[in-house]
Amino acid sequence: MYHTYKKVSTRRYTMKKIDALTKEKLIELTKNGRTVLEFSADWCPDCRFLDPFMPEIEKDFADSEFYQINRDNSIEVAKDLAILGIPSFVVYQDGQEIGRLVNKDRKTKDEVESFLRSLD
Repeated sequence: MYHTYKKVSTRRYTMKKIDALTKEKLIELTKNGRTVLEFSADWCPDCRFLDPFMPEIEKDFADSEFYQINRDNSIEVAKDLAILGIPSFVVYQDGQEIGRLVNKDRKTKDEVESFLRSLD
């Protein structure tokens, strides 16, 4: 008996990952449209807690471009933006910051979605 197998995508994020964000790259990424930056780190358990539901959030806010920023390799930008705890979110619209959810607390799917909805 022969079996046919379908390849199933294992990609967890459509979110683009940026290992090191510079001030110049920040300006470029955020200049057009809605941009959501998630500051994170691989070692952060509260950041990894977000992984399972971020694809749903991205789908629900499809008008936004999502980027996961490695905070440890983006210290200068993180300092400039006062990112003192992770995971943290900063949202831009056409180059202007319009909202932030910045603290060291674990965030739930509902908290992140509520925050993003509050910006409309």
